[in-house]
Parts: sequence; structure tokens; C-alpha cells
Amino acid sequence: MTTFYDIPADLLIPALADHLSETKGMEAPEWSSFVKTGASRERPPTQSNWWFLRAASILRKVAREGPIGVTQLAQTYGGSQDNGAMPNTPGVASRNVIRTALQQLESVGLVEKVPTKEVDSEDGKQQLYSGRRITSSGHKLLDSIAHANRSKAEEMYPGLSKY
Repeated sequence: MTTFYDIPADLLIPALADHLSETKGMEAPEWSSFVKTGASRERPPTQSNWWFLRAASILRKVAREGPIGVTQLAQTYGGSQDNGAMPNTPGVASRNVIRTALQQLESVGLVEKVPTKEVDSEDGKQQLYSGRRITSSGHKLLDSIAHANRSKAEEMYPGLSKY
């Protein structure tokens, strides 16, 4: 059986984005048409389905590296911050975009939070989380989309046929 590890990201992410755009509960927020994806960006994205592409990319990243948190994802999706005459420094992506996409993926049932420990606070006990990981239904979705795109991947990358 083909897994999502076997299919390159440039084939898997657009197919997954098409599926997520048809999924009930996944919709682009109203502010997504004019928001930048990070502080180091000058303009908003020009693609019409950029929200679903980012959500699909986040889902794949959570599946490969999970449990993973919003801060680490923001550093991954960030770019280079232009500091003028000073050396460039790493810029982070918009945490609100990542957090909202993760919340939507969580409401659909593809991602879940990973509890680590409970701490005492002024309000009582509070749960701490180490990030999010993919659920079994999310893993099944990724694998089914990867299996559907196997023939296209073998056409584009002939070396994949031996795997």
C-alpha cells in the first residue's frame, strides 16, 4: 500500500488541498483574502486556494513531524526578514493563520492535541499540550490520497516504481 511518505509533496499537497476544499468544516476565513502569511512578506498570497494549500501542507507536516506546535510551524513556514543594512534574520510566519488552520483540521477530526501534564493554577488545574499529532482518520485520508496519485507520481518520477 502506498503511504504519504512515498509521494512527493508537490503532487500530494494540491490533491489534498482539493479534498480539503470539499470537506465540510474547512473553509477559508473572511480575512484570508487580504492577510499576509508572515511579517517578512510584502503582499498577501495571489492564489485563490492558498488557504487549503497551507492547511494541506500543515496536515502533511504534522503527520511527518508530529507532535508539533504552532511556534515550530511558524518557524518552518517563515522566511528571511529583511533588516536593511543589517544582516537578514529568520522571519516567522503568521501564527494566526497556522493556528486557525490547525483548529479547523482539529474540528474535522484529522488532527488532535497531545496532552503532556496537568499543572495547578489560580483557576484550578490546567492541561498543558506538547503540540498536535495526526489522528488515525487523518492518516487514512493522507494514505488514500497518496494511493490515488501513485500513477501520476510514477509518470513524473520514474525512479519511484521500485519502492
